[in-house]
Amino acid sequence: MSSMEAVIVLNAGYEFMGLISWRRAMTLLFSGKVEVLKESDKVVRTVSKSFRIPAVIRLLKFIRQIYRREVPFSRKNVLIRDAFTCQYCGDYFMSNELTVDHIIPKVQGGENRWNNVVACCRVCNVKKGGRTPRQAGMSLIRQPFKPTIMEFLNVYLTRKFGINLNELLSA
Repeated sequence: MSSMEAVIVLNAGYEFMGLISWRRAMTLLFSGKVEVLKESDKVVRTVSKSFRIPAVIRLLKFIRQIYRREVPFSRKNVLIRDAFTCQYCGDYFMSNELTVDHIIPKVQGGENRWNNVVACCRVCNVKKGGRTPRQAGMSLIRQPFKPTIMEFLNVYLTRKFGINLNELLSA
């Protein structure tokens, strides 16, 4: 079991709060602070029992928070948005096998923004180099975009657990 297995946390009113480790989720579950809305197919075993790891949990008590309206820009979040798929060759990779590519390279004034960065395998990144896709004779499978919280969660849940968040919340 990977220690990087993330669990989605929803507030008591079903608002997205964030992602936590599966270990933290199990601690909250055993302390009676959350309910499991959806289990993953992953199992953790102790000496005497086995437990399914939650995929989505909901806090039983409402916690006031400043609602996060945007998905933070990060390498990890770009890879999740792009479903760990190289946006040039279309192949799926593990996180450590991917880089992020600047469509307009930094050397040409490109910035670290959602609409300028895509997941890219090392082979395609080397092939493209410090050029734009057009200059390198390459094309993108899909134009990059800034995901909403719901788009981001749906991509993450679908990839990780085969879950559609809209279906889960309307059930």
